[in-house]
Amino acid sequence: MEKLKIGVVGAGNIAKHGHLPAYKKCYNCVPQAICDIDFDRAKRVAEEYGIPEVYPSIEEMLEKADIDAVDICTWNNAHAPCLIAAANAGKHVMCEKPLAMSLDDALKMEKAVKENNIIFFLAVPSRFGYENMYLRDMYDSGELGDVYYAKTSYIRRRGTPSGWFHDKKTSGGGPIIDIGVHRIDAAWYLMGNPKPTRVSANVFYKIGDYQTKGISRWKGTPCPDNQFDCEDSGAGTIHFENGATMVFEASWAINGPEKSETFIFGSKAGASVEPLTIYGERNGFLSTDSVTVKNSNDKFQLEIEHFADCVLNKNYNTKYPIEQAVNMQRMLQAIYDSAEQGKEIVIGE
Repeated sequence: MEKLKIGVVGAGNIAKHGHLPAYKKCYNCVPQAICDIDFDRAKRVAEEYGIPEVYPSIEEMLEKADIDAVDICTWNNAHAPCLIAAANAGKHVMCEKPLAMSLDDALKMEKAVKENNIIFFLAVPSRFGYENMYLRDMYDSGELGDVYYAKTSYIRRRGTPSGWFHDKKTSGGGPIIDIGVHRIDAAWYLMGNPKPTRVSANVFYKIGDYQTKGISRWKGTPCPDNQFDCEDSGAGTIHFENGATMVFEASWAINGPEKSETFIFGSKAGASVEPLTIYGERNGFLSTDSVTVKNSNDKFQLEIEHFADCVLNKNYNTKYPIEQAVNMQRMLQAIYDSAEQGKEIVIGE
């Protein structure tokens, strides 16, 4: 069958440990080219993964490479310029989360996507976890009823990544925008992606660049300034147009137990994602059902195959379209704005 030829932008951690291993298993696409500002790293990664074309910049790759689409795996502050350049070159785009550093950048990206009529997909792998897919099917079929409340957490006791992750100029923020977005998106997706209207939140700078012994870190590439100026934890509440509410928390470092969980509550039934459990009623009695789903799926593989399938079939209705990505950016922006201004933020258009 025809395979989509993709140019990978960025040869760092998320490409090496997530996307490129998944490409080896994808049936409908192939990484045809790769570029990185560290050209030597790009060459090493290309040799390791058998990628035929290597470039020192996205501009040169877009000009010369035999590709139909790009997969953006860069630092967060490069997402906007890379997407806009790719869209202006007529290439379809898959972009790692978060969409952008700011809402202003996100709106510019949305404009480029729509003006150039390209297919866009935001790569958030949790949407392709079987637990989330199972519960979203329940939501879509009405089995959960009116989902009016959710709470979600991604708490690391000590788990701050190094390098560019904690430099706000490069990352845009700390655990909220890095790992919290996974759980916020999971809950939002299982609520049916209602429109966000207001946010009240706070972020904290209490533990910072800790020197705790006996722990490991995700090693990010050092960036030019390499400052440590991001929050180490945060929490808040998001309200939606349909009256639903989400409570969230996230941390890289906090003096408490680690946890990763998402709960949704509907008028007919509620559920937890980890472990997958349905809380409802049967024959007039309370019921608690543990559900076992296939647990060996490669979420990166499924999301890449989904993007490739959409492009090959000219399907603009991806599982994470640009409109949803911009709404997620509105939520992230409002969280940081609420924390900075010390008040609830009303989300506008």
